[in-house]
Amino acid sequence: MHDDLFTRRQAMAGALSLSALQAIGQQRSKRPNILFAIADDHSYLHTSSAGYKSVSTPNIDRIGQTGVRFTHSFCSSPSCTPSRGAILTGQHFWRLEEGGNLWSRLSKKFIGYPDLLEAAGYHVGLQGKGWGPGNLEAAGRTRNPAGANFAGFGAFLESRPKDKPFCFWFGSTDPHRPYDKGSALKAGFRLEDIEVPTWLPDAPEVRKDIAEYLFEVQRFDRDVGAILAAIEKAGELENTLVVVTSDNGMPFPGAKTNLYDSGTRMPLAISWPAAVRGGRVVDDFVSHTDFAPTFLAAAGLAIPESMIGRSLLPLLQSKKAGIVEKERDRVFTGRERHTQMRAGGVGYPMRAVRTRDFLYVRNYETDRWPSGDPPHFGDIDNGPSKEFVVSHKDSPEFGRFYQLACAKRPAEELYDLKLDSAQQVNVAREPKYASSRAKFSKMLDDGLKKGQDPRATGQTIIWDSSPYYGGANPQSRK
Repeated sequence: MHDDLFTRRQAMAGALSLSALQAIGQQRSKRPNILFAIADDHSYLHTSSAGYKSVSTPNIDRIGQTGVRFTHSFCSSPSCTPSRGAILTGQHFWRLEEGGNLWSRLSKKFIGYPDLLEAAGYHVGLQGKGWGPGNLEAAGRTRNPAGANFAGFGAFLESRPKDKPFCFWFGSTDPHRPYDKGSALKAGFRLEDIEVPTWLPDAPEVRKDIAEYLFEVQRFDRDVGAILAAIEKAGELENTLVVVTSDNGMPFPGAKTNLYDSGTRMPLAISWPAAVRGGRVVDDFVSHTDFAPTFLAAAGLAIPESMIGRSLLPLLQSKKAGIVEKERDRVFTGRERHTQMRAGGVGYPMRAVRTRDFLYVRNYETDRWPSGDPPHFGDIDNGPSKEFVVSHKDSPEFGRFYQLACAKRPAEELYDLKLDSAQQVNVAREPKYASSRAKFSKMLDDGLKKGQDPRATGQTIIWDSSPYYGGANPQSRK
């Protein structure tokens, strides 16, 4: 079955010949296992190795210590479905047609790395949340693009033939909302110890909300540790390529669904003891579209031309820390429709380019509300922090947080990160930044055209009119 599947994909995927595949099959013991562990709505700041003191993440930290911790890793889109589609296919979300939306479908023509690895002899499986949320049947799929579902890693490992390496996707639902009220305080979190980001109001309600989010961050870390322990017990951790990251930012106002760092910049730690020198921190800009080509390259497979991401193996196998490849100096992100919480069911299209010193954001439909139509602002997950921000919109002390998260935005946003790392002061219209604004506008145009974004190439825009499979309540489990 695997050979037949591979044959069908050769022409369009540019993969290896069957004879080359068979040669690789004879060296299966040398190919690495692959563990991809992805949190659900976990922002980059919130690991102890990143210096955030309010949380303890020893297992994520361990991967960074034995491998490489990346400081500038970005998802393709700060929304679950398009972000995960980009990871699987090695393509930016805007190339995935309907798959660029939340609660959509991912056409079978978009081949993911799990299928290619399975065709090459890997044992492939999924626990938890893979691609999605969306409709598999509408795309003619019989299983999740991330692999066949298993109850847990133990069951997956038991089902593996002895001669096969594995590729496992652990998709946690932590720290996605809703949260169990009181869970953080019961676990020993103290509200006075919570570090509140400057783009959220420092109020008791928000501190408690962050604490419950952090409780689930720690639960994700615990679950990653259990899988690592099982691999280590099996004697296979040395030759397992482990990637730990998240799909998009924390489910709070101003984070998830936004193109600021709070929405798109992700935690990322990667280890592969047999091939990667550990204990390094790399500052190169990397995209989640880079994961699929990395996994294929590690397995000795050709990378399909459709995968515009770049393998991370050169960074991983380098002995350098800091900036390794100078050309990795920017990353492109964007979003289309998240929920259907605007009149007409339309989205809020945005694109951005992030460099070391600037973030440039383009808003295509400035007459629309970025977080969804009032009063519900449905693109922000419901919770105490959202309630506080919206209810205090006219407050002299807290009103600015409503403006940051909910108010309409201009066509262009530019943030000078040397002066404004929190990305709260838009300098796009300040005269002294005119040349910078023009520079980054062109940089974004060039990047989107190169990446074949329909919004830059004149192709038909389908995202607002594509089916939404989220049911009657778009607020449910985004």
